Amino acid sequence: MKYPSNLDMSRPKIAIVDSNTLVILGLKQLLQNVMPIMTVESFSTFQEFEKAQVDSFYHYFVSQVIVLENRQFFSQCIHKTIVLTITKDPNSQLSGFHSFCINVPEDELVKAILKIAQYGHPGGKNLPELPQVLKNKILSNREIEVMSLIVQGLINKEIAEKLNISLTTVITHRKNIMDKLGMKSVSALTIYAVMHGYIDINKI
Repeated sequence: MKYPSNLDMSRPKIAIVDSNTLVILGLKQLLQNVMPIMTVESFSTFQEFEKAQVDSFYHYFVSQVIVLENRQFFSQCIHKTIVLTITKDPNSQLSGFHSFCINVPEDELVKAILKIAQYGHPGGKNLPELPQVLKNKILSNREIEVMSLIVQGLINKEIAEKLNISLTTVITHRKNIMDKLGMKSVSALTIYAVMHGYIDINKI
């Protein structure tokens, strides 16, 4: 059995309440990537969740079915509750609650989580500081420029034209950025860029 470390005890917590194991696993990984300072705990039933210290969680990501079955409880903590839905149709979502569609591509899910983090806690408000290792400036100014254009969806040729550099230079910068940060996907790069304030979520 793994006991929580002092670091885990001091971290803000997020709860996922859903009977779908795949949803829990996927969302848990995304949340931990986007908000590394958070501890994410999961529960397959409302009864399991209720036995935990529910007030200790910053947010609850809960399946729509579980919210409907326990509406009285979640209505009392509506600002903490984020309802997991499979559709973006507002008519199918619960009024008054913040809804989060899980039936979309990974990059859309990442952006949606980043928006929650940025709007819910602007400037890191109410959240502990990132560890120093995550705050350190790893990339050069030019690499930061290239990274911000990558996460905005520009292809290598467009980046080269915009920055007035050769295509080969862009490809080299791109490889160096991924190597320095130890990342393999644009989604991971997007998380890093937004969380470090290199780009606003609304620009991507």
